[in-house]
Amino acid sequence: MTTVSQRTALTPRHLTRTGERLSFIYLERCTVHRDANAITAEDADGTTHIPSATIGTLLLGPGTRITHQAMTILGETGAAIAWVGEQGVRYYAGGRALTRSSALAEAQATQWANVRSRLAVARAMYQLRFPDEDPAGLTRHGLLGREGRRVKDCYRAQAARTGIRWHGRKYTPGDFAAGDPVNQAITAAAQCMYGIAHAVVASLGCTPALGFVHSGHELSFVLDIADLYKTEIGIPLAFDIAAEDEEDVASRTRRALRDRINETSLLDRCVDDIKRLLLQDAPGPAVSGDQDVVTLQSDGDRKVAAGRNYGDTTDSDEDEAMLW
Repeated sequence: MTTVSQRTALTPRHLTRTGERLSFIYLERCTVHRDANAITAEDADGTTHIPSATIGTLLLGPGTRITHQAMTILGETGAAIAWVGEQGVRYYAGGRALTRSSALAEAQATQWANVRSRLAVARAMYQLRFPDEDPAGLTRHGLLGREGRRVKDCYRAQAARTGIRWHGRKYTPGDFAAGDPVNQAITAAAQCMYGIAHAVVASLGCTPALGFVHSGHELSFVLDIADLYKTEIGIPLAFDIAAEDEEDVASRTRRALRDRINETSLLDRCVDDIKRLLLQDAPGPAVSGDQDVVTLQSDGDRKVAAGRNYGDTTDSDEDEAMLW
């Protein structure tokens, strides 16, 4: 019998691109296992096979159990995993990156490490959200103030459009039911978007903690990316769901958001937006998801071939090697 550890590892060419995956799959009250390169969900009604390479984020709801073998294949294919509650979702863990290249991670670190470029990326993020405004010259405090006013305007506009009485954004951490139906829908949509954004960030090999607007949290960059689509997708959809019916808003919001993401090809857009934000004015070739090259860093920001022992080379030999 072939064991998981003896199976051939997947290569970048075997993996489905992030933009071509399902945004997320929600499972509850079942056992998740592995069958070859698929995962299986077994419950009282039978067993469902799901190709693991097609999953962006797997949401595990109440009553789910997952085996070590299932986690192994999900990690190999770069799927993100989240354990969620009945009344909302929260992201806890992620899989490996789909890319073999460190180019985006290095570009992110470079942009983040410089105060001016970090602010430039924050301004670019603001303009992606509100293309009718020019944030050039705005300080960080100015960006936060203007963003806050735009979000408040969005809440009021969506309330007027749907006829919902709006009393302000209210969310009590750990007490989902404390909010009214529309606030519950907004929370469910936001937390779903955090999980999806984390899946894309992780799949591209970026660092979730290095944010340009948010800071101090392990998911700062994830929160940055999820917020790009808050006023365009998340908030309007939440008001639509709450206006239809006040019952079961969390699960209805998840299903509607999943459909909206697939209809609008949001994953493709999210990938493009991240690359555009991090690679602005960045030198070097375009990032390829199929890169599988390891080099060594040397002096003068030069890279030399890996897999070679440089202990016996002279300085001139090393200089010649650096020119390869």
